[in-house]
Amino acid sequence: MASILFHTLIILLLSLPITLTQHHPLDPLTPSEFNKVRTIIKGSTLGSAKNLTFQYVGLDDPDKPTLLSWLANHNNTNPPPRRAFVIARASRQTHEIVVDLSDGSIISDHIYTGFGYPLQTFEEQIAANALPFKYTPFVESVKKRGVDIDEVVCESYSVGWFGYEGKQRRVTKVLCFYRGGTDNIYVLPLEGITLVVDYDEMKIVEYSDRLRPPVPNPAGTDYRASKQKPPFGPKTKPVTVVQPNGRSFKINGHMIRWANWDFHLAFDVRAGPVISLASIYDSDKGQHRRVLYRGHVSELFVPYMDPTEEWYYKTFFDAGEYGFGLSAVSLEPFTDCPANAVFMDGYYAGQDGEPVKTSNVFCVFERSAGEVAWRHTELGIPNKVIREVRPEVSLVVRMVSTVGNYDYVVDWEFKQSGSIKVGVGLTGILEVKGVPFTHTDQITENVYGTLLAENTVGVHHDHFLTYYLDLDVDGDHNSFVKAKLQTERVTDGSSPRKSYWRVVKDTAKTEAEARVQLGLDPADLLVVNPNKKTHVGNTVGYRLLAGSFARSLLSDDDYPQIRAAYTKYQVLVTPYNRSEKWAGGTYTDQSRGDDNLAIWNRRNRAIENTDIVLWYTMGFHHVPYQEDFPVMPTLSGAFELRPSNFFERNPILKTKPPKSVHFPNCTRT
Repeated sequence: MASILFHTLIILLLSLPITLTQHHPLDPLTPSEFNKVRTIIKGSTLGSAKNLTFQYVGLDDPDKPTLLSWLANHNNTNPPPRRAFVIARASRQTHEIVVDLSDGSIISDHIYTGFGYPLQTFEEQIAANALPFKYTPFVESVKKRGVDIDEVVCESYSVGWFGYEGKQRRVTKVLCFYRGGTDNIYVLPLEGITLVVDYDEMKIVEYSDRLRPPVPNPAGTDYRASKQKPPFGPKTKPVTVVQPNGRSFKINGHMIRWANWDFHLAFDVRAGPVISLASIYDSDKGQHRRVLYRGHVSELFVPYMDPTEEWYYKTFFDAGEYGFGLSAVSLEPFTDCPANAVFMDGYYAGQDGEPVKTSNVFCVFERSAGEVAWRHTELGIPNKVIREVRPEVSLVVRMVSTVGNYDYVVDWEFKQSGSIKVGVGLTGILEVKGVPFTHTDQITENVYGTLLAENTVGVHHDHFLTYYLDLDVDGDHNSFVKAKLQTERVTDGSSPRKSYWRVVKDTAKTEAEARVQLGLDPADLLVVNPNKKTHVGNTVGYRLLAGSFARSLLSDDDYPQIRAAYTKYQVLVTPYNRSEKWAGGTYTDQSRGDDNLAIWNRRNRAIENTDIVLWYTMGFHHVPYQEDFPVMPTLSGAFELRPSNFFERNPILKTKPPKSVHFPNCTRT
């Protein structure tokens, strides 16, 4: 009955017109709603507070049971109240505010007194970056290095936490770079200069200039096409995508329908793309079936492996400190996305609360790049050859987040087979440091990286992307199963074989039993619905096909690792809790690891046959190489959520291949 209701509500949702006054409960806030939130808060007692700033403004999404109840009774009840969640700073305090958008009231205003601070805004970073140029000691340091201060730019870096007691000031470290005729600023650091800026007072409170290695040579570091000189690299002929009969997907507001998939797409300033209510149509059952209630990037931990004074604190949490969505950039048609893409804009609240638009923040497109969905050639029948091939066509949602020097290309790919493939591409500029060495023969000390060019070392580092995946496999009562591959010996002489492996299924009853370090023991990892069976008796489920098996190698007592303790496991499972969204904690900047995914998971709550959340961390250990310089070719990784006994048979068995299209004005060469 629940599946039939869900099928019905999806059809109803997609038929609704989207207007300025009617929203799906999971739609992101609109520009008018951002303005309304700003007006409401500025009109309250908080409006007269000193230095009021908006650090985060987003949808206060309804509690899951409330939303599911509304979906199941869509024609008969009003939607859940539409609310906004705001994190604001005023008078050196952090306020958590819930605003009711329907009646314009403030439901609650709570002052957060714990450790950690909200994510940094663009405006305060820009203001901090401008301070050094009016600071005399900095100006003198630049002169001593013999560079033109008009060619210097500065960037803000989060400071982390390294064991100090008591609450500290909300500060950032500012580092500076020399342009030197190139726009590739990150490869020309003014090594040794560090400024500490108090964000609340917006002034420099500490300054140091410890060492003066040569500034790297800018020659050959510019990556712009207009600046390249012969000899050039290989050139290929143009490739384009043509859909002569138009696109196969429809976008209605934030609901997207394609092939057998329906899902909701939203933009969040911290997470970036948020996929919700993903369901797939089962043609055998004649209904949509639930797969993913909600999925998004929860945190991105990037620790560098240089413990020296100028580098030890570079252990970034890109979502919680900088905002993965805040750092999203406008996508370029025909390059970031193919010719058949549809673009969607995103909005967030600036530091003053006013809406800011990011044009083309998402692109949605169908992809068919010569992949095969399924095929078989039968040669065993005498005098007969049977060949059946179905092309792989999928739907992709893409966003690019540029967090400082790195660009992250994030894809959510939906396949007709029922799989959801989640990919990320790492590109951009390496974080490098200036050194006095011009050849590896000169290096007699640990430089914590690779000499990439004269006076330039690319520092070793990691990337850990932690995904929040609230799977609802055919309903919200699920279990986590490890299907282990266990070697068995043949000892009774019944076979010439000496061994084989069999599957031993272990259902995790608690959070501790569900912790997984990949690569140690072979196993299929599944989220199943123990209450649903296939016709032949198998439990319906989805399995995780993991990508990179990297996990953190930092010691457990290292301060960055305490803050990101959850990265010791690639897979964790928790019971659904509306407040547990961000793996690094709500207040990640200068956090101390006392409120994060690892802490929640230690409660060892029951997770069997209940509403559970799968947390998957995809990791990369990055040893830089010269090919990564001066701009890095994309390094890709992915994982897949794949149906496992979810359908009665191959769900695309009866998928007909699209007809070939002949273009009469084109010739084959």
